[in-house]
Amino acid sequence: MTATDPQVTYKSPLHQMTQTTPTVLWNDSADIDELTYAIEHGAVGATCNPVIAVGILKKHITEWRPRIQALLGDMPEATEDQVGWKVVEEMSVSAAKLLEPAFAAHGGRNGRLSIQTDPRLYRDSGAIVEQGVAFSRLAPNIIVKIPATRAGIVAIEEATYRGLSVNATVCFTLPQCIAVAEAVERGLKRREGEGKDIKSMGPVCTIMVGRLDDWLKVQLEKSQITVDPGILEWAGVAVFKKTYGIYRRRGYRLRLLSAAFRNHMHWSELIGADAVISPPSAWIRRLNAGDVEVRPRIDDPVGPEIVKQLLAHFPDFRRAYSEDGLSNEEFDSFAPTVRTLRQFVAACADLDGLVRDVMLPDPPG
Repeated sequence: MTATDPQVTYKSPLHQMTQTTPTVLWNDSADIDELTYAIEHGAVGATCNPVIAVGILKKHITEWRPRIQALLGDMPEATEDQVGWKVVEEMSVSAAKLLEPAFAAHGGRNGRLSIQTDPRLYRDSGAIVEQGVAFSRLAPNIIVKIPATRAGIVAIEEATYRGLSVNATVCFTLPQCIAVAEAVERGLKRREGEGKDIKSMGPVCTIMVGRLDDWLKVQLEKSQITVDPGILEWAGVAVFKKTYGIYRRRGYRLRLLSAAFRNHMHWSELIGADAVISPPSAWIRRLNAGDVEVRPRIDDPVGPEIVKQLLAHFPDFRRAYSEDGLSNEEFDSFAPTVRTLRQFVAACADLDGLVRDVMLPDPPG
């Protein structure tokens, strides 16, 4: 069957994509209602992290308050931070359960729940690996998110060697993606050299395409230059397409994942890739409600004039688009990395605050 088969009826554009192309759908949330909808439309993966956990708690605090109270009783010496991460783990396990059928059907390549390591550990490779190993024991279909920071690259190799499927996050650039791919390859080769299994592993490397676009828009306002309308909507797509071509040519054994959606091209321009798209639930519904034609575009090049303007006016795009644009030592100071880590770390504080409201409710005046 093909996408143009008149005898086939698809539930939605995203469902059509999952049934007619190699591109797979993950849901960028562990909310059970949102994930259930996504699975109905072909999703075979999902994500949890402190930002997502905060959103779920705010949305479902009536259901979660009794569970947090129970955890406080079960963990009488625990800090609010420790209880908060226990909540993240429980959310992840619940979502992972929904993905077990896909996990079995895809032999471990899909059907995974992606849980993010504590973003505050981004400089400590040993601590990242230790937490990643603990997360991997929560369920058989866990994939561990590790930031593409200098220490994170070291952790990605070691975690892969230990048999963890990894999802590189806080990643925006071609240099980061190459470093991630090489780290995964080193880890896989070390396992192979010792006769250890790699067949059931499903590593991916996320490109937060929209966050690169966001930063270049900030730079546009600061520099007060003029570019053609819509140019900056293509920056993340251009990096993704170039990286995807390199991954295919070099035969890296991990897939790219598109995240941080800002426009439909973060999906539509990547259709046909042996890759993952991972929109948040709101974007899944928007894409399904739209009328963008579902057809492979991954091999359609970004217009040369678009790339020319981006390269000419935005040094940080040049860094993101060039294989030697950033060294490993510069990953941590790249502006989108800093902005994203700050948001993720702030979400840990927000999670603490939600637990604190249950642990130490403000006394009535």
